[in-house]
Amino acid sequence: MTTDKRLIDQAYKVETVDQTDAFYSVWADTYENEVAAYGYVTPTRCAAALAKFAPDLSAPVLDMGCGTGISGLALRDAGFTAIDGSDLNGEMLDKARSKKDLYRTLWQVDLDDPFPFEIGTYSHISAVGVIVTAHAPPETIDSVLAMLPPDGLFVFSLNDHTLEDPAFEARIIENVDSGFARLLFKEYGEHLPGYDMKSNVYVLQKT
Repeated sequence: MTTDKRLIDQAYKVETVDQTDAFYSVWADTYENEVAAYGYVTPTRCAAALAKFAPDLSAPVLDMGCGTGISGLALRDAGFTAIDGSDLNGEMLDKARSKKDLYRTLWQVDLDDPFPFEIGTYSHISAVGVIVTAHAPPETIDSVLAMLPPDGLFVFSLNDHTLEDPAFEARIIENVDSGFARLLFKEYGEHLPGYDMKSNVYVLQKT
C-alpha cells in the first residue's frame, strides 16, 4: 500500500482541540492501514508492559484515546478481558465500535469532564500515543494518576517528538519524587519504524 507521509506529518502539527478533532475525522477511514504500513508497534509494547506488572488481567482497563481500537486489540492480545475505551473523535470511535466484542463500552470524551467515572473505577489506564505535544499537556499524567486506585497502573508512551519537550519527563520525575507514583518500567524502542520515530514506554504505579 502507498501511504501519504504528509498525514502523519500533519498529525504532529495540529495545535488546538478543534484542529485535532477535524484532522482525525478526515483520517479515520485510512488511519489503521497507514500506521500499519509504517510498522506501528507502540500499542503492542504498551500492552506487553502493562501485562508484565498487572496482577490480574481480568481487572478493568481504560483504553484512553483508543482511536480506532488498535490499542484495544493489543490489550486483548496481551490477555486483558475487561476493556473500555474513550476518544475525542466520533469517527475514530465508530471504527473502534465496529470491532465486535472488543470493548465493553465506548464513549466520546468531553474535555470539560474527561473522566466521567469514580476514582478507582479502572484498575489500570492505558494511553498509547495520546500524550503528545499540542494534543495533551504534561499535566495529563497527573490527572490520570489521580483517577487510579492505590497500586493502579498507568501505561503510556512518549514519542521522539514529544520527548524533545523536557516538561513531559519532568512530570514523571515529579510524581515519582513526590511519592505519588512509582516508575516500574521505562523502555525506549520502536514506535513507527517506517517513519523513523521511536518512543519511550512507561508504567507508573500509583502509591
